[in-house]
Amino acid sequence: MRTDNRARRGAARPPARTGRTPGAAWRAVLFDRDGTLIEDRHYLADPAQVTLLPGVAQALRRLSQPACRLFVVSNQSGVGRGYFSLENAHACNARLAQLLAAHDVYFADTLLCPHSPEEGCACRKPQTGMWDMLRERHGLSAEHTAMIGDKLDDVRLGRAAGLCTVLVLTGKGRDQAAALGLPLPDTGFWTPNTPLPPDRPHAVAADLAAAVDFLFGAA
Repeated sequence: MRTDNRARRGAARPPARTGRTPGAAWRAVLFDRDGTLIEDRHYLADPAQVTLLPGVAQALRRLSQPACRLFVVSNQSGVGRGYFSLENAHACNARLAQLLAAHDVYFADTLLCPHSPEEGCACRKPQTGMWDMLRERHGLSAEHTAMIGDKLDDVRLGRAAGLCTVLVLTGKGRDQAAALGLPLPDTGFWTPNTPLPPDRPHAVAADLAAAVDFLFGAA
């Protein structure tokens, strides 16, 4: 497959691949939590260990506006595996919200899947259960929604739901992108110039700031 391997910052998002017209407003953005917004600590259960990744607060602040709502969708199988309680998971989410509130950034909703993979639930990414719930609860439109995460399960959820998807190279993203042979931009973002297989992102971004650049075409 021929691809354009140049990392690009601020390129316009390609309407032929995302199904959107140039300049269409993003009305919702879904985020994975661990490795995308905060440092990925294995089975995080202690709110005191919640640490924002560099530049995340500023990137989210750029997105925060009345017309664009922010959401978190997170797999937390440590609950289902018995490693920590649902209360621990909620406490970590509350700490994340507290850290971002200091930057005037707020989530419209935060969902987590507490099940282990063996439970076969409909809400564990890459299944679309959490998206389905948010869509019904908040009246979201797939056409105007993006999904950003550091794992292929985030991309697969987004693609299955018809969302625009961005894989960030923070957290587990670099290893996951490398496993698929995708480019690994040190800065900015990369987009393919061929039709996408169903498990590939619309863009690979060095970090959340670059992902926001892709969504808005900002220089």
